[in-house]
Amino acid sequence: MTNEEIELLLKQALNLSDVHVRSEGTHFQVIAVSDDFADMSRVKRQQAVYAPLKEKITDGSIHAVTIKTFTEKDWKRERMFNMPS
Repeated sequence: MTNEEIELLLKQALNLSDVHVRSEGTHFQVIAVSDDFADMSRVKRQQAVYAPLKEKITDGSIHAVTIKTFTEKDWKRERMFNMPS
């Protein structure tokens, strides 16, 4: 799986205003931004992003995933600290 394929998968499944994916082999880091996260607990946010990736995790395309989620307001404040390099 490429970073772009994962970004597209997440954009199709979720109402994201922004998404960034970085990887090393089969280990992926995802930053997902959506105002839909505003009323969700941290666990529910993680589950929402994890769900569309579950098939790829099961088939071994993704071995590990780290997920960070932000609302658009939080992302404006946190972007400079969290942008993948």
